[in-house]
Amino acid sequence: MVTALIYGIVKLDGSLTRIDALGDYEDRVGNTAGTNWLLVGSDSRAGLSDEQTQGLATGGEVGDARTDTIILVHIPPSGRTTLVSLPRDSYVGIPGYGQDKLNAAFAFGGAPLLTQTVEIATGLRIDHYAEIGFAGFAGVVDGLGGIDVCVPQAIDDPLAGINIPAGCQELNGPQALGFVRSRATALADIDRMNNQRLFLSALLEKATSPATLANPFALWPMASNTARSLTVDSGDHIWDLARLGWSLRGDTLATTVPVGGFADTASGNVLLWAKPDASRFFEALAEGDPIPAELIAE
Repeated sequence: MVTALIYGIVKLDGSLTRIDALGDYEDRVGNTAGTNWLLVGSDSRAGLSDEQTQGLATGGEVGDARTDTIILVHIPPSGRTTLVSLPRDSYVGIPGYGQDKLNAAFAFGGAPLLTQTVEIATGLRIDHYAEIGFAGFAGVVDGLGGIDVCVPQAIDDPLAGINIPAGCQELNGPQALGFVRSRATALADIDRMNNQRLFLSALLEKATSPATLANPFALWPMASNTARSLTVDSGDHIWDLARLGWSLRGDTLATTVPVGGFADTASGNVLLWAKPDASRFFEALAEGDPIPAELIAE
């Protein structure tokens, strides 16, 4: 039994795709309180057949990959784990490229430039990185046999390949992908970020449920599908991901960076972080303190 467990852990760890996502650079942010993960949902179509591209409504290749989802997970020395949605249209400084949308950093320089941009913008040191693309995303959900999500409002979005009613229901892989991608709602990106956090909560609930953990015929396909689907930093391992998953169970705080409004720029319509609220928000995390209640958007 022990030998089989060790073999399984080694096999899963070897299934992870690794890249140098957390590179050193001059004047890099020093260590900050707790542990910080950068979770990225990429719109990469890599590995998709033409049939899968059509089935997942990904729209085919659109040039350089960008980030559909950017979530900062802060695990404090004590207290609740915090999930912070970073809007992809956030107007931030990108080293070497000036001011632009946050997700442009990924297109310009991949994971290393994105993590550097996030570190500079937030003042938080990123300790771990995990990224998943369209194909892997849908595969993980289907590997679990679907997930149960309470959809706050009906969504009919042909561009995201989704047409679902409001209410609690089971979503399969393509439906879940459309749910977290769609901006066809009243508040567009704000609703989208809320839906992404709802999805992550539902996914973790299903993945860590007794029915999954106690059933090797459910646990192994879920774990192996997840490992094959993820790209992580060169220093990350399957046990780091297990600790992340454990920290996200139960009572977590899901919020977004304080938003100050929108503006039209040479990069298009962008989202502005509220000043100085955003600075106070991230300073609290960096120091291991609770986020001031007035800065939390739930």
